[in-house]
Amino acid sequence: MTKTKFSKILSLLICIALITATALFATSCSDNSTTNETTTAAAEETTVQAEETTVQAQATEVGEGEKQFTFTVVDMDGNETVFIVNTDEETVGAALLKLDIIAGEDGPYGLYVKTVNGTTLDYDTDKMYWAFYEDGKYAVSGVDTTNITDGVTYSFKAEK
Repeated sequence: MTKTKFSKILSLLICIALITATALFATSCSDNSTTNETTTAAAEETTVQAEETTVQAQATEVGEGEKQFTFTVVDMDGNETVFIVNTDEETVGAALLKLDIIAGEDGPYGLYVKTVNGTTLDYDTDKMYWAFYEDGKYAVSGVDTTNITDGVTYSFKAEK
């Protein structure tokens, strides 16, 4: 009978030891997971900062004024030209017109931009046009009525 009692106590102690070891292992794994997530997040943030620095280093700063925005031109071959625009104008169109970065003609829906950064596109002759974007999304208003907003990147892309 003592042998059976001893076996039960031994089994109980082994179970407690296994439960404790499992709990410690799980805690250790979750700490490593948090550390890995933190390290990955820091690495991604560093990469984003490096990319932003590279873009700014390749950008041409133009104009003078209190307001500043990034303007990107994507030509027919997919080449990008980036400008950091400084201005006191209220709208993106007014700032870009004043700096001779864009040109066009007034139409029934506002300014019809035909020339961007020295490249002219005419839908009537080459079936291409300049599409206006805000933060990578097709703009819902024309460049001449779009107010400058801090932190927004504006762009014109050559499209068919």
